[in-house]
Amino acid sequence: MRGRRDRRLEEIETLYRERFAYFVQVARAIVGDSERARDAVQDGFAAAIRGRESFRGDGPLEAWVWRMVVNAARKALRPPLVAAGADQFEIAELPPRLLETSPLVARLPERQRLVVFLRYYAGLDYRSIAAALEIEVGTVSAALATAHASIRKALDEVHANG
Repeated sequence: MRGRRDRRLEEIETLYRERFAYFVQVARAIVGDSERARDAVQDGFAAAIRGRESFRGDGPLEAWVWRMVVNAARKALRPPLVAAGADQFEIAELPPRLLETSPLVARLPERQRLVVFLRYYAGLDYRSIAAALEIEVGTVSAALATAHASIRKALDEVHANG
């Protein structure tokens, strides 16, 4: 039992070292600034380390840790962010391919926004996103499709008016 706990701790530490920047990007998208994002990631990983014995292995460890980080970021929100505006993001720090659409993504409902960030910032697959957010895979697919449609519609409106 001790060997497995030590191995799990090592896996969490490796995940922290290798994917820290991705966790911070998503947390920043939730909380709105880099400092609180880093704090949320630290809190999420601390919770994962403390609760590592409760990981049942039903899904990937990374998805389980994502759930911890997303929950820590949500908890860090004061007041809760329902529909963020573009000013909630540090635009210069977003990946270049999202610069044009970031204000549109920011206006999505929370679930759609989280699914978009976990898919395109963190590179998680649908199953891992579902595990991280504790929703069904079909809900991930529907949320992503709805988000895409909303962004496409907004972009079409911009191009039609511009």
